[in-house]
Amino acid sequence: MNKRLLTFVVLFAAVVGIASAQSRRGLHINEVMVENVESVVDEYGQHGAWIELFNSNFAPLEISSVYLTNDSTNKTMYPVPLGDVNTKIPKRQHVIFWADGYPTKGTFHTNFVLVPGKDNWIGLYDADGITKLDEIVIPANLPAGASYARVNDGEESWEVRDGSNANLYITPSSNNRIKDENKKVKLFAETDKHGFGLTIMAMCIVFSALLLLCLSFYLIGAVNKKITRRRKMVSMGMAPKEVSKEEKPEHDTGEEIAAIAMALYQHLNVHDQENTILTINKVRRSYSPWSSKIYGLREIPRR
Repeated sequence: MNKRLLTFVVLFAAVVGIASAQSRRGLHINEVMVENVESVVDEYGQHGAWIELFNSNFAPLEISSVYLTNDSTNKTMYPVPLGDVNTKIPKRQHVIFWADGYPTKGTFHTNFVLVPGKDNWIGLYDADGITKLDEIVIPANLPAGASYARVNDGEESWEVRDGSNANLYITPSSNNRIKDENKKVKLFAETDKHGFGLTIMAMCIVFSALLLLCLSFYLIGAVNKKITRRRKMVSMGMAPKEVSKEEKPEHDTGEEIAAIAMALYQHLNVHDQENTILTINKVRRSYSPWSSKIYGLREIPRR
């Protein structure tokens, strides 16, 4: 028994570990700023270099114990500390790490810095310190105040963003490409101005769902009828496979089943009609001194 329990625990831990590793593969380096001139500030009001991570999964992701580094020979340079509730990134959301070399300032301050004017390699490793989750080389010619970001969150292509136009804005802790309109909704509104197509589509969906529901109930009833007929044959001592279709007993109708259920109810709930059984209930009446006769009698005077 102990061996089976131990095997189950080991297998469960392995499955959980594999699932966690697969989910962390959705963690990406999404945007980096090496020389922060007037961009976002940290909780101390300082302008520092920052690294944005993006959770591309459609589920929350715990990133504690992963490693950030700017040295390919030291993959475990900065381990994200355990115990901080803010290390759990919601689905499709971002988190910023400050590459300022002051890890004592908090969980999101690394122990390494990014140097302007040179190529900065940044690596992201899983909790084992071996599995590479992501890496990027920030070009040396990145202008001051500009960021190096993915064109779209989690995708392969990168670009330099300096905020010079609406497509090159810097987006710390936000989507790299902000969508202000839905093209499909806009196209639908243009092709169906009066909403007739939407009405017909909605009615088709509703009636299709009702039809599917009716078919489901019909199939469930047919299967239940077949099962009860087979059970009835077994109770009568008949072999279902050896009996021809004409000799098989009919399925009990709803009226028959209701009559049997009512008879059972009447039989099991009969009261005070059984032999040698007597039921005595104590009658409780409300008592009040005003209704008691003893208080209405006068005492005989003593001589």
